[in-house]
Amino acid sequence: MSVPRPEAILFDWDNTLVDGWAAIERGLNDAFAAFGLPLWSRDEVLANVRMSLRDSFPRIFGPDWERARDIFYDGVRACHLEVLTPLPGTAAMLDRAGFVPLGVVSNKQGPLLRREAAHLGWAERFGAVIGAGDAEADKPSAAPILMALAAMRLPPSPSIWYVGDTAVDMQAARAAGCCAVLLGDAEHDGGVARCAPDVHLRDAEAMASLLLILDKSGKLPDSLG
Repeated sequence: MSVPRPEAILFDWDNTLVDGWAAIERGLNDAFAAFGLPLWSRDEVLANVRMSLRDSFPRIFGPDWERARDIFYDGVRACHLEVLTPLPGTAAMLDRAGFVPLGVVSNKQGPLLRREAAHLGWAERFGAVIGAGDAEADKPSAAPILMALAAMRLPPSPSIWYVGDTAVDMQAARAAGCCAVLLGDAEHDGGVARCAPDVHLRDAEAMASLLLILDKSGKLPDSLG
């Protein structure tokens, strides 16, 4: 399969560009403790956090999910900027990707997401930063990707890349009519085969190298498609 040079690239956030799991783990375990539920290890957090809070908390906490939501966000806000770390090679990858418009679409709450982007000094890199609750539905719905593209004044197409680390990200990309790009091995989500991406790249360094090729040649090598 041959994939053309991207016209724009949208990224997932957590575990794609940054590591902010310590704050998510704290918020979840604060909520679990308040409801007498077993706490999750970091591996359990990575294995289970996919959907947005408004989609996942009602299933976990039932009719009291809004109280659990408030406890979760209190825990996250207490530490999320202090523990937030760019993943290795991310800044260089974003620099290399700067020949096209960039955006972020995440299942992290929109205000938290934008605060984190600003904290890292990355807000100006992105033409849109869309999080959970900003659109009418969250990933795997196409709605947040389409909202980001509308803000960037771009139509959805296979020449728009959506880059993420889970099957939910790949589903959202396809639902929006975009190219589904998996970054990493997706070991926490059943592996590459389960995610079935259009393009798979092992890490940020590999993506930066590919973007260099694309910027010069305009076409993805068949061996990577």
